[in-house]
Order: sequence, then structure tokens, then C-alpha cells
Amino acid sequence: MFIKKCGSITLLLLFNLCALCGAAQKKPGKNDFDFVFKLAERQYTDMLAIAKDLHQYPRTSNPDGSVHYDTVDDWTGGFWPGCLWNVYQATGKAPWKKAAIEWTESLENNQYNTRHHDIGFMMYSSYGNALKSAPDPSYKKILVQSARSLVTRYSPVVKSIKSWNYRKSWDGKTEWFFPVIIDNMMNLELLFYAGKVTGDPVFKKVAINHAETTMKYHVRKDYSSYHVVDYDTLTGKMLHQQTCQGFADNSTWARGQAWGIYGFTLMYRETKDKRYLNTAKKMADFFMDHPNLPEDKIPYWDFNVGQPGYKADWKYNPAVFTYTPRDVSAAAITASALLEMQGYLGQAGTRYKNFAIAILKSLSSPAYLAAPGTNSHFLLKHSVGSIPHGNEIDVPLVYADYYFLEALLRFKNMN
Repeated sequence: MFIKKCGSITLLLLFNLCALCGAAQKKPGKNDFDFVFKLAERQYTDMLAIAKDLHQYPRTSNPDGSVHYDTVDDWTGGFWPGCLWNVYQATGKAPWKKAAIEWTESLENNQYNTRHHDIGFMMYSSYGNALKSAPDPSYKKILVQSARSLVTRYSPVVKSIKSWNYRKSWDGKTEWFFPVIIDNMMNLELLFYAGKVTGDPVFKKVAINHAETTMKYHVRKDYSSYHVVDYDTLTGKMLHQQTCQGFADNSTWARGQAWGIYGFTLMYRETKDKRYLNTAKKMADFFMDHPNLPEDKIPYWDFNVGQPGYKADWKYNPAVFTYTPRDVSAAAITASALLEMQGYLGQAGTRYKNFAIAILKSLSSPAYLAAPGTNSHFLLKHSVGSIPHGNEIDVPLVYADYYFLEALLRFKNMN
């Protein structure tokens, strides 16, 4: 491996390699990944020094290496304060709590956002984490209102929460009037929280109905997953099973599979219904055992890119790609989900715990972990937003950092 002779960067890379080599020879310890949190402190200190507008949220890199920000109503807004909360929970240092509170409270108006389903991402990764360390009563009210806003998108006919408003699929012919994406499973945690706080059974009912519909129509017989499922608004009939960010309608988009593993794991946590745990486990098995999963456990952005039998409806040109990009965000989400799941499986959970640890070791290596002062101040390199849209290809993404840090905290607490 080539290592530049440039002070702290050299030291960090060498330290990472030594730590990981040592961890491979002994039982993993809770402090094995502490160097990542030290790096996070360095990177995020630099980020806070330039991110001064509390309504511009760090999301990814621009082509020139500068930070790309998004606005308050973008689905990724809550992950930046969520990252700060994760660092505070790992370090206990007051400045991180102060910064996390400021960025969390800047999202307050999103509690009334009914324009899309992502309010769970936006508000629970921020305010939900805030409640662990700064239990302000106003935060509870904001989360409950956020859940009420999310429920406005629920259809008792479809028995699901509408993800996006009307749009067309990539072929330009198929119209989606009630599109639901696998990502939507991640918003159900907000509903369960609101149900517990208020005692109102509607929140839990909506979450369960949505999960049931998703389990029926998004999860295939082999426990791979569709990205988008569209329904008839009048009858609730399933109309289309397609993709928007994956390679093909019948392929398995890596991050979508990760959302499913995580979402059905949290459904089991909240309901203790073993069907959900079995679904999460089987979806994890598909991910872990897939013949196209690289040896280092970091998946390609889609498990079926360019394979026979999978046809892209978008303008895919294989000549554009000299390599198939990985999606580090999918790996981070999966690792975090597996570390929770393994705790519900008894002895059988060992396989899933070890796989999650293998992912964390890969993500903590110089191949994926940024050197100090690089990567637009984010932690992880090599994520993919949406290749069909031509957006965020092989770049850092704030939600990859968030779930990576969450997974590391789960590992630390597990041990």
C-alpha cells in the first residue's frame, strides 16, 4: 500500500492498519474502533468551521472537493446532527452536544412537512438521538407532530404510506400514482415512538400495516427486494414492481436491501413478531451469501449490474464505467442492522455479528476511511447516491457516515 509521508495522515493510516491487524488476531474489543471517533472529531471540527448556515446541511462533495449542502426539507438533513450526536455519545464532550443541539433545533419546522415520506429520516435521526442525551420535553412534541405529518400520507385502502407524489418510471410510460419505496421502512421507528408517547394506537397500526404490505409486495421469494412498488389508489391493488435507483426492475439495489434488513429488524424490536425477524434474517442471508458480494463485504451499488436477464430502463452505458462502483452506505446500514439483529438470535446470531464486524473492519481501513483533512470532511469514501440519475457516484455521503458511527456505537455497547 502506498502511504504518503505527510505527518498525521501517515500516522493515522499506520495506526488503522495496526489496529485492524491486531483485531483480526483476537476477539474484538469495544475500543477497537475508537480511532474512528478520533478521526470523526477531526473531520467534523473542520466541517463545523465552514458549515455556518444552519439551514444548509452537509450532504456530499462537489466535483471541486468542496462540501455540497442541501436545504432544510431535503431527506438527508437530519443525518448531519445525527452524526454529531453519535460523536457526542462516543466521547461525552460538551462541544459536540452543543453543536448537535443547534443543528437539531434548526430542523424544527420540518415537523409539519407532509410533502414526502422522509420525515422519519429527517426528524428521528436528529431529534430521536437528541432525546438520548438532551431529553427536552419540546423534542417529544416535535417528534409526535412529525409522526402526525407522516401519517397524512397513509392510505387505509393501500395500507401503506405513500413515499413520493406522482411520477413516471424510467421507461417514461409507466405512471406511479401511489409509489412506495423500500426505504420507507426506516420511517416506521418514528411512528412507534409517537405511539408510545401518546398512547394513540393509530401510529402503531399504521406502522404494522405498512410493514405487512411491504413484506408482501417488496420482498421476493428469494428475499431480495424491489425498490419501488406502485398501487392503485382506489382499490389498493399492486400495479407495478420496479426500480428508480437500482440497475433494473428485477435486480437488487444494494442500499434498498440494506433498508429492508434494518427496517424489518426494527419491526421485530417494536412488535416481537417473529415473522419480521425471519424476514430481516433472510434478507440478510441474501446479502451475505450473494455470489457477487466482494470479499471485503462492501457491495457493488447493485447486486446484478450488467448481468444476463437484467435490463436497465434508464440509459445505461457500460462504456462509461471502467469499474463497478461500490456503495459504502449500503454496507454501513447493513452492519448497523446486523449488530442489532444478532442480539435477537441467540447463538445463531454469531454469524451475523461476525459479518457486521468484518464490514466495520473494511470500512475502517484506508480503502474506505478518509485520511484527516480530506474527503470534504466526511469519514467514508466510495458511496453511491443514484447512478441512474447520474448523481453522487463514488463520493462521500452523510448518511453513510451516520450509519457507520451508529454501527460502531452498537458494537461498543454490545461489548
